[in-house]
Amino acid sequence: MAKVGVFFGTDTGNTRRIAKDITTALGSAIAAKPVNIRNAAVADLQAYDTLILGTPTYGEGQLPGLSTGNATASWEEFLPTLAGQDFSGKKVAIYGLGNQKSYPVEFVDAMFYLYEQFKQCGATLIGAWETEGYNFKNSKAVVDDRFVGLVLDQENQKELTPERLDTWLKMLAKAWD
Repeated sequence: MAKVGVFFGTDTGNTRRIAKDITTALGSAIAAKPVNIRNAAVADLQAYDTLILGTPTYGEGQLPGLSTGNATASWEEFLPTLAGQDFSGKKVAIYGLGNQKSYPVEFVDAMFYLYEQFKQCGATLIGAWETEGYNFKNSKAVVDDRFVGLVLDQENQKELTPERLDTWLKMLAKAWD
């Protein structure tokens, strides 16, 4: 069985494409096939010692879900199912997509909600990312002067994604080896 579970929420498919890039880069011996969170249960996530979770940020800092106009359920509906769950001993890395030009005040805020919920469940959060190289005013996803995970802006900095993703995955590999 693969060591790393990759789960994502999406409506447009951008976060799914990054999830596929992650699993391709890591290879099938390390990463399982990515799963849309709308098709997952808590037990699916608990089956792995390490998780990579992806989310876009919608509107004014929201998780993807039915209230944001998504066609299907997503993180907004899934996160409440984690209440009271035990993720102690699990490592969780988060990546998020956002648009720093259109939403500079709530840039990648949705990442924080995943971070906060998994931290409350006892998980060890890995993969914090530098804020340098981004132009934004505020983000809930900045904790201790770093993003809680990898931040990708596919609208304004798409050309930086491959290098950022490669650097982040190498950093994560040290944490789960």
